[in-house]
Amino acid sequence: MRYTLTGLDCASCAARIEQELHKIKGLEDATINFASQTLELPPMFLETAREAIARIEPGVKLQEPAAGPLPDKLEETGEKNRLYLIGTASILTAAGFFFNTALHHTSYNWAEYTVLLAAYLLVGGKIVWTALKNLTRGRVFDENFLMSVSTIGAIAIHQLTEAVGVMLFYAVGEYFQERAVNRSRRSIAALLDVRPDYANLKVNGETTPVDPAKVEVGQVIIVRPGEKVPLDGEIIEGSSFVDTSALTGEFVPRQVKSGERILAGMINGQGLLTVKVTKPFDESSVARILELVEKAGARKAPTEQFITTFSRYYTPAVVLGALALAVVPPLVLPGATFAAWIYRALVLLVISCPCALMISIPLGYFGGVGGASRHGILVKGANYLEALTSLHTVVFDKTGTLTKGTFQVTRVVPANGFKEAEILAAAAAAEAYSTHPIAHSIRQAYGREINGEQLSNYREIPGYGISARVENKTVLAGNDRFMHREGIEHDICNVDGTSVYVVIDGTFAGYIVITDEIKPDAPEAIAELKRLGVKKTVMLTGDEEGAARRVAEALGIDSYFAGLLPEDKVKILETLQAAVPAHPKQKLAFVGDGINDAPVITRADVGVAMGGLGSDAAIEAADVVLMEDKPSRLATAVEIARRTARIVRQNIILALGVKAFFLCLGTIGAATIWEAVFADVGVALIAIFNATRTMRYKAKHAGNQPAGRQPYA
Repeated sequence: MRYTLTGLDCASCAARIEQELHKIKGLEDATINFASQTLELPPMFLETAREAIARIEPGVKLQEPAAGPLPDKLEETGEKNRLYLIGTASILTAAGFFFNTALHHTSYNWAEYTVLLAAYLLVGGKIVWTALKNLTRGRVFDENFLMSVSTIGAIAIHQLTEAVGVMLFYAVGEYFQERAVNRSRRSIAALLDVRPDYANLKVNGETTPVDPAKVEVGQVIIVRPGEKVPLDGEIIEGSSFVDTSALTGEFVPRQVKSGERILAGMINGQGLLTVKVTKPFDESSVARILELVEKAGARKAPTEQFITTFSRYYTPAVVLGALALAVVPPLVLPGATFAAWIYRALVLLVISCPCALMISIPLGYFGGVGGASRHGILVKGANYLEALTSLHTVVFDKTGTLTKGTFQVTRVVPANGFKEAEILAAAAAAEAYSTHPIAHSIRQAYGREINGEQLSNYREIPGYGISARVENKTVLAGNDRFMHREGIEHDICNVDGTSVYVVIDGTFAGYIVITDEIKPDAPEAIAELKRLGVKKTVMLTGDEEGAARRVAEALGIDSYFAGLLPEDKVKILETLQAAVPAHPKQKLAFVGDGINDAPVITRADVGVAMGGLGSDAAIEAADVVLMEDKPSRLATAVEIARRTARIVRQNIILALGVKAFFLCLGTIGAATIWEAVFADVGVALIAIFNATRTMRYKAKHAGNQPAGRQPYA
């Protein structure tokens, strides 16, 4: 279950809490998402986790998750009081600076110390006290300790004004840093805020606004024009156009009418809709989407895991280097003074905190996942978002993925003296109980009611076809493999299109040609993936050679495999996966409909489900869900992933580059503590603002406009 952490303003603290929780039996898999301030853990360990967090970080509280947007934490912790302290300290510091020279070498120098130390305690007292408490817990290498040591050290070597000024500057920087982090969190929360506020419950002819969570399955709600649909349901009265962009990223309104399904998160257009609720709120489409996106931060990307590990060693290494810099040179270099080299060491201490990385990288990935959701793309974790950046091979299912899956009978070809009507009637009767789209198209082409009493000995053979007795005749209806398996002589094996071969009483009667239309954006999807550097595209299908070849050639797919059983798809995928280069590490993605292709989706490095709108099976099976039934959205997902990765890399290079630069300057004595604070807090601020760019991806095509426009509201 996911719980909220209040008072968690430090990314290093989040990593420390997670690390300590992993030491507790039963909490080895507990994960903290710093960006959303949440903790995933089993409910039975809630009190254990609370006790551990209180011991590790007393200011952080573990609470039940609250509905609605994230609270403004600065207001909760007394923003006004904090500003008063900073303002008072600023006035005292300015006075200390102004009278510093005049008082420093007189008998009134105590006044200088009184004013400046008062300013120091106002903005730094809490930091020093926290550092002392942390020391009792064995925690040395945190930012409170580093700032306390560096500023107290500056006071000790008679750099009082600089120590106070640096602590003030640090406090101001931390204030703006917290504001930036919380602003980023609120932006992401607003990005995902498709949760409806109320439902108009209809009882005994009267309508009352209620909390959607309190509406039960089977009850009736009213959705007025411009309102957000609060729950999944079936329309029992009315018709309208709905905006599905909050769920799918697709701005084009969709028409709905009585008898059709409507999903929570859609926005009603002009019509008044009466809806019978089919799912409770916590199982509705919008609730499931929000849960998946919010939980995505628990699956950390390899880059994020590396930075967490890196920071664990980086800070102690710099601190030890600073200690050596303070002690060794004065002992070995002629004329070197401890005061000068201690000052240089203090500069290194300030720079050693990895806050910029620890804060901006989780925010960057969380923003990328949130930005993808605006375009109808659900990515279940930062690890999958990063995997999308290095796709080598993309494997597609055919029916329902690259084609519409709506079949039509285009030809009936008789043989051995049989007539077209006779073949169609026999096939339609044999397919009477099948739910396959091909069977539906044959029954639709036949156009007459089928008498179930004339059908007996019905047997469906997966991957082959159907055997049944129809009016005392044995009918076989299936693919070419079925003919060979049953030893039926037939004069043609490869047909340009999907074909159903019909056998009546052991004699080949002919075949029915069925075509499946290619999706309009499928050619664009293949072309865009190749433009983005995907080396190989493959199509797997259970259809016959002719139908598979036609689709593959039309789309420009590199290779295809036809006539496959479900288990064959897994074997071929594993073979393709083994052929993907291991260095540099590249990935294979499989794109399918999410229900029939669940085994293959699960086996791929990145499993992608098509058309997951309202499909629980698709959402559960896949790592990435394309909510709109468009294969071109995979290219959009790759672009978002790569943009997110670029921004994350920018932050890593910026933070490490600036810190390395100031470490060098500090070592040779060319940098002051002021500049070191900028290298710490200033870079963190820049990195945080840069990280927020991940959620603002703009699609290149009009059909991929982000969610949020509400033309009817």
